[in-house]
Amino acid sequence: MNLLEHRVLGFRTLDLALSVLLVALILGVYLAKTLAGGERGQIASTERQITEEKDRIVLLEAEVAHLERPERLASLARTYAGLSPVASNREITPQGLADALQSPAAPAPQLLVVGSSSMAGLAEAESSALEAESTAPPSDKEPEP
Repeated sequence: MNLLEHRVLGFRTLDLALSVLLVALILGVYLAKTLAGGERGQIASTERQITEEKDRIVLLEAEVAHLERPERLASLARTYAGLSPVASNREITPQGLADALQSPAAPAPQLLVVGSSSMAGLAEAESSALEAESTAPPSDKEPEP
């Protein structure tokens, strides 16, 4: 008697083995589809999050554009800092700047250290520095570099 003709409980051994293999395949496919469905849900959730973040980025870029508007910044500078745009007679060309830096009579820039961070303290320190420069007698020495 060979293996193909052997019978167990009235069934051939080959039929029983193939039936067990078929049940294992069915369970494997079911398990794979279940796992794929869970991953599909995670992918959909991640895509929704990406879409929401892109929308948020667009809103934040619009808010930045609104906050960086030149007329808004100029208004805030005038209101809170007392600043105004530079007058055209105070501007210098690049060549004029190079000439001014190379001339020996150009005063050396002074650093101003202010202990207070308020704008009023800064304005007072600048005005006192300007007064000190205007009242100081001119010196015959050239400033050292």
